[in-house]
Amino acid sequence: MNRQVIDGYLDPAPALALAGVLGVDPPDIDAGDPLPLLWHGAYLLPSPRQDELGDDGHPRDGVPSSPAPGLRRMFASGSVSSVRALRFGQPARRTTELVGTTTREGRTGTLIFASVRSTIEQDDEVAVIDDQTLVYRAPSGEAAPAPEPVDLPPVAAGASARVIELDPVLLFRFSALTYNAHRIHYDRAYATGVEGYPGLLVHGPLQALLMIELARAQAGRPIERFEYRLSSPLFDGQDARVTATPGDDGIATAVHGAAGQLTASGIAVPE
Repeated sequence: MNRQVIDGYLDPAPALALAGVLGVDPPDIDAGDPLPLLWHGAYLLPSPRQDELGDDGHPRDGVPSSPAPGLRRMFASGSVSSVRALRFGQPARRTTELVGTTTREGRTGTLIFASVRSTIEQDDEVAVIDDQTLVYRAPSGEAAPAPEPVDLPPVAAGASARVIELDPVLLFRFSALTYNAHRIHYDRAYATGVEGYPGLLVHGPLQALLMIELARAQAGRPIERFEYRLSSPLFDGQDARVTATPGDDGIATAVHGAAGQLTASGIAVPE
């Protein structure tokens, strides 16, 4: 499957639930109020049957589907822009398409990158364009060690910062809210015993939302564009620090794990 269309309604309930998961104040939810950028991740979601899922929890025939059996899937990067605000209390349509794939040789072997675009419309007009890149790789066969905690450097002057406790409850709630059945986020035996991670993997979209929300709070107004990338895996059982630093080109955001590693970064451009 290379294209999927889902129609739905922007009911306030998912946004209220997402605010609770992110630990932020909920947006105004009266009919016609705007949905914050990137919060559409809790809406217009595919709902495959249980027997349509693969061993890793992903749909075998989703957008994108795995390029080959047995490959491991991770989130790599994204870019989202607001053409016009999505509004509560109105129907919407999400069209998701596979844009293309590329193959590269990495340190751990062959990597296949899949580019996916979701276009969300209301009143037959484009409101949000959401580009994502996913990466597929063969199993490494080796368990990765857990990173050792260190003291993080001080936050830069003028920056905002927030410390997030990464526990299984947070990851489970986000998986449930976004209808993400990928087992690396909630099934510890699978994540460690099958995919070789030292713990549960923190969702890339969750890190993106934590970054854009801190940027939105700092700007005091909606975010119009946000580009971000995932640099290294982030696991549960530690605290992560999210930062947002204003600059000439926008608000630079980052997530650092307890070992000091940069796991995600982005640039948010306010309206």
